[in-house]
Amino acid sequence: MADSSPSRRIIVAISGASGAVYGVRLLEVLRTLPGIEIHLVVSDAGWCNLHQEQSSSRAAVEALADQVHDVRNVGATIASGSFPCSGMVIAPCSMRTLAAVAHGLSDNLITRAADVVLKERRRLILMVRESPLHLVHLRNMISVTEMGAIVCPPLPAFYLRPQSVSDIVDYSVARALDLLAVPHNLAPRWEGLARPDAACNPPPD
Repeated sequence: MADSSPSRRIIVAISGASGAVYGVRLLEVLRTLPGIEIHLVVSDAGWCNLHQEQSSSRAAVEALADQVHDVRNVGATIASGSFPCSGMVIAPCSMRTLAAVAHGLSDNLITRAADVVLKERRRLILMVRESPLHLVHLRNMISVTEMGAIVCPPLPAFYLRPQSVSDIVDYSVARALDLLAVPHNLAPRWEGLARPDAACNPPPD
């Protein structure tokens, strides 16, 4: 019997940190790519930020995913390791969610799905959003990295000379897609300096 499932299943979670635009833009891009099935889960604080920062309606965001899961439903498909997926991105990832993942606290569907992705040795990308960072934040980032997750803060690449906020957002989303090994043309690639000058080639010490 032929397998009719999509070639890639990707879980996108939006937690309560500032930066809901990253999650929405990731959904928008994934939606345009063939062979990808998107599973979405949003925390209560995530919905609040989507409304506050994006003025996004719940229906509009949910329409970008193939399946939407309630954050309280720890019995959803994505809560089991037997459900195959290619990876998960938490965009943005709050410090609360980071702490729960770091300590294995599967207290909602976001943190349970993340725990499953880690235990199944799949790709987990945390687009953490906070500044400045205190010691517990840093220790939690070390913990999840040791567990196999990738901490990928959404930071601008000014060497690409972004012309808009959208360019800055697209760059960070592009990095997350790269980490998922999802082909895209979302942001330019660094191709080296066109005309290296003395400032970029200092003399040896």
